[in-house]
Amino acid sequence: MPTPTEVLAKAVAKRPPKPIKAKVLLTGGTGFIASHVLDCLLRHGCEVVVTVRSEEKGERVMQSLDEKVAALVTTAVVANIAQDGAFDEVLKSTPFDYVVHTASPYQLRFDDPVKDCLDPAIKGTTGILRSIHAHAPTVKRVVITSSSAAILCPPDHPDVYDESFWSSVTWEDAMDPAKAYVASKKFSEQAAWAFVEDNATTFSLATINNSYTFGPLQRSLASLDDINTSNKRIYDLARGAMRDGIEPTAPVFTFVDVRDVALAHVRAMSVPEAGGKRFYVVSGFFTNHRICGLLRRHFREVYDNLPPLSDELGNDDFPIVHWGFDNSRSKDVLGIRYMNLEQSIVDTVKSILALKKATEPEKMCGIW
Repeated sequence: MPTPTEVLAKAVAKRPPKPIKAKVLLTGGTGFIASHVLDCLLRHGCEVVVTVRSEEKGERVMQSLDEKVAALVTTAVVANIAQDGAFDEVLKSTPFDYVVHTASPYQLRFDDPVKDCLDPAIKGTTGILRSIHAHAPTVKRVVITSSSAAILCPPDHPDVYDESFWSSVTWEDAMDPAKAYVASKKFSEQAAWAFVEDNATTFSLATINNSYTFGPLQRSLASLDDINTSNKRIYDLARGAMRDGIEPTAPVFTFVDVRDVALAHVRAMSVPEAGGKRFYVVSGFFTNHRICGLLRRHFREVYDNLPPLSDELGNDDFPIVHWGFDNSRSKDVLGIRYMNLEQSIVDTVKSILALKKATEPEKMCGIW
C-alpha cells in the first residue's frame, strides 16, 4: 500500500508543469542526465539549444525527439569543452535566459587523470562561466551538475550529510586514476563558486549534487554497451553477469532517480530562491541485493539470469552502521518529492528491455 507521501508524489507528477517561457542552453546533450533534463525543459515549454560533441551526436538527439517538440530544439557542436572559448560562439548566437551545464567526463579510471578528467571538468566549467560572463548578459541563472562525490568524505563519514560538506579528496589524491573522478567533481564545483564570487557576475549559480542515479535510459542511446555507470549494475544483474554471486554494493549505498535529478535542475534554474545554493539530491538507500529482489518480483523474463534466491536473501551488504542524509533543502526549495527504489528500478528495467528489443530482437527469448 503506498504511503501518503507516495500518493502525493504521484498526484503532483500528473499535474501539467507550470510553463517556463525561456531560452536555455543545455550542455552534454547525449548524456544520461542531460537527456532527461531536456525532456523536463520541453515539458515546461522551454526553447533549448543542446550542445553535442559532433554532428552525428546532434542528429541522434534530434531523431530521438517527438515531432511535437522537435521544433523547440536545436543543436550546436562543441567538440572540446576544455578548450578556451569553447562555448563563445553558441553563447553569442542567441540571448539565453538560463544555462544548464551537465557536460563532464565520467569514468572510474583514467590513463592520465589531469588530461582525461581534471582538465575537462575544471576548465570546461570555468570556461563556460567565463564565456557567459563575457558574451551572455541576458543569462540569469546557471545550474551545474555536480555530484554527491563532491560532498562525501570517506572513510570518515559524519552521522548525516547535507550541503555544507565537501569531499576531503586532495589534488595529490587526484593523481590516483581511481580517485580522479571524485576530485574532478569537487574541484570543478569549487572553481565554479569561486568564479561567481570573484567576478561579480550578473547571473547566479546553483549546483545539483546527485547520488548514484538510476532511471529510464536516454532516448538517444544507441546500444546497451553505452549504458550509464549507475544503471549498469541493474543491467548486469538482469543479463546474468552476477548469476554466480552478487557483487558488492560499496562504496555508495544512496540513489536517486534521474527524473527527480532532471526536475531538480529545472527547478534550480527557475525558482528564484535556488540561486546561490547547492542541492544534495538523494532519494534513499539501495543494495545490489535489493535490486535483485525487485527484478525477481517484477520481471519473470530475467528470473533465470539472477543468482540463487539464497544469495539474494542471505547476504544483503547494507552496513549495520551507515551515514544518513538530509535532503530537506531539495524538498523545501525545489519541491522535489522523490521516487522510491521500486519505481525507479522497474522503470529502468522496462527501458532496458525496450532498447534490447529494438536493437537485439533475436535475443529476447531469455538469451542475453
